[in-house]
Amino acid sequence: MRKPKIVILGAGYGGLMTTVRLQKHVGINEADIVLVNKNDYHYETTWLHEASAGTLHHDKVRYEIRDVIDRSKVDFIQDTVVEIKKDEKKVVLEKGEVQYDYLVISLGGEPETFGIKGLKEYAFGITNVNSSRQLREHIEYQFATYNMEEEKNDNRLSIVVGGAGFTGIEFLGELTNRIPELCHEYDVDYNKVKIICVEAAPTVLPGFDPELVNYAVSQLERKGVEFLIGTAIKEATPDGIIVAKGEEEPREIKAGTVVWAAGVRGNSIIEKSGFEAMRGRVKVTPELRVPGFDDVFIIGDSSLVINEEINRPYPPTAQIAMQQGELVARNLAALVRNKTELETFTFDNKGTVCSLGEDDAIGVVFGKKITGAKASFMKKVVDNRSLYMIGGAGLVLKKGKFNVF
Repeated sequence: MRKPKIVILGAGYGGLMTTVRLQKHVGINEADIVLVNKNDYHYETTWLHEASAGTLHHDKVRYEIRDVIDRSKVDFIQDTVVEIKKDEKKVVLEKGEVQYDYLVISLGGEPETFGIKGLKEYAFGITNVNSSRQLREHIEYQFATYNMEEEKNDNRLSIVVGGAGFTGIEFLGELTNRIPELCHEYDVDYNKVKIICVEAAPTVLPGFDPELVNYAVSQLERKGVEFLIGTAIKEATPDGIIVAKGEEEPREIKAGTVVWAAGVRGNSIIEKSGFEAMRGRVKVTPELRVPGFDDVFIIGDSSLVINEEINRPYPPTAQIAMQQGELVARNLAALVRNKTELETFTFDNKGTVCSLGEDDAIGVVFGKKITGAKASFMKKVVDNRSLYMIGGAGLVLKKGKFNVF
C-alpha cells in the first residue's frame, strides 16, 4: 500500500515547526515527508532588525535546516516554489515538480508597499538575511564615505525608517545603540546623524498598551529619534522621501538611507496559484485548511485567522506560526491514520515583547506589563525558547542569546 506524501513548503517558523513535530508523530512507514525551501538554512525573522543595524552578525540569525530535521524521515529539497496546481495536487518548482497527498503552505510573507512610488527602487527592507546584510553594509558605507568626502554631505548621515510597528521600532532600538559605535569607528560627529521615523497611523505600535508605547517613544526620543506620526510617505526618491501630514503640503526629507518596515502581505504564490485571498492571505478553516481543499493547510504569514474577541485578524507573528505548525503536525498525523476528527486552532497568547535595543524593551507577559532590563531579559528568553522548540538544547547552546543582562 502506497504511503501518503506530505509536502511542506517553506522552512520558516511555521514550516519548520510542522516538520520537526511531524517527524516525531509519524513513523517512517506511515508517510513520506518532503520539506521544500529555497535556502539550505532557516533564519530567525524576529532577529533580522539586529543584523540590519549591525548589532548582531548575520550568521547568528540563521542555522542549517539539515541540523534540525531527521534526514531518515524527511526528504529536504532546496528549490524555489513557482506555482501550486491544487487541482492536480502538484507543486511546480524552478528545477522540477513534486506531487503531494497533503500540502502545508508556509511560504512566509512579502513586503507590502501599498503602491507607494519609488519604495521598491530606493528603500531598503528588513526581509531576509541578504537584505539585512545589504542594509547594514549600506549604512556603514554612508559613514565611511562621509568621512572621506572633501565636501561633506550631511544627508548621508540621515536615516529614515518608514513604519512604527514592531519591525520599525525594534530596528530603531538597535540603530540607536549602533550609531555611537559607527561615529567612533568612522570619526563622525554624533550630532550630525539624524534618525527619523515616519508613521501614517495616529500612534506608534498600533494596538499596543498606550503606557508602554509612551515609554518606548520617550526612550527612543532620548536617544535621538524624531517621530513623525500621522504622516504618510507619498514617494521615495534617490535623495530621500516625500511626506505629507493630513491636508498639509507635501515636503521632502533628504536622507542617505530609507528603510521600509511598514507592511507585510501574504506570499504572491498564493494568488498566482488561484487561491481566494486578501493581500495574499487566505482565511483558513478552524483546522487551518483552505476552504474547499481539505488536503491543503496554510500557516504563517499567508494564513488569516480571526481573533473572535475583536473580530479582526491576528497579526502574523512567529508565536502564532509556531503554534499553527504544532497543530498541523498533529492533524496530519491524524489524517495519515485515517482519523476524521481534527483539532481546531486556538491561539494561546503567551505575551508580546518589543525590543528597544540590547538592554531595553517593553512587553506584556502573562498579563503583566514590563519595561527596561526585565523586559529585555524576557525578550531573550522568548528568542531562546523558539530555538529550543525547534532544535532542543543543542541549538540553544549553539545559537542562543546568553548576554541576558
